[in-house]
Amino acid sequence: MEEDRAIQILKGTGALLEGHFILTSGLHSEKYVQCALLLSYPEKASEFMKDIAESFRKIKIDTVVAPAVGGILVSYEVARLLKLRSIYTERINGKMSLRRGFVIKPGERCLIVEDVITTGGSVLEVKDVIERCGGRVVGYGCIVDRSGGKFKVSEPFHACLEMDIPVYNPDNCPLCQKGLKAEKPGSRGLKQL
Repeated sequence: MEEDRAIQILKGTGALLEGHFILTSGLHSEKYVQCALLLSYPEKASEFMKDIAESFRKIKIDTVVAPAVGGILVSYEVARLLKLRSIYTERINGKMSLRRGFVIKPGERCLIVEDVITTGGSVLEVKDVIERCGGRVVGYGCIVDRSGGKFKVSEPFHACLEMDIPVYNPDNCPLCQKGLKAEKPGSRGLKQL
């Protein structure tokens, strides 16, 4: 997917936000990609899902797996395009787990997908779940990689768009120092702090 096209779609759907945000990782940022807004326009979001699916079409995959909540629709649509099964993990008491009758069998080849990767923490938790079940991770895909090149894995990785957006430790955040109110727009709650 062309970078200009990806940014145009994100802006056009209102998914590229500017302000003062607290990311799931706890880090702060002046930009936030709210993929829920992108995903509320299936026809526009489908361009991203097609890009992810095409990049993994030649790899043998049994199941597409995502962390809830952000990755669920990504997993569903990528799996539909590849004619595979889609499942997701959820946190139970803070620990990523399989629920709802989802099972990963020993040897099952899994593609992990997510909406946005910042630190990669959530997808690596999904990897742990898959491996504890005896499955094997064969690749990672996401709509936006905003890790600044810090998300490194040995398996194939495809991001539709790479965005180098600075993040700040809360103790050293220039946005906090300016007194700007912070929002936590992620799946763990939209709150003004």
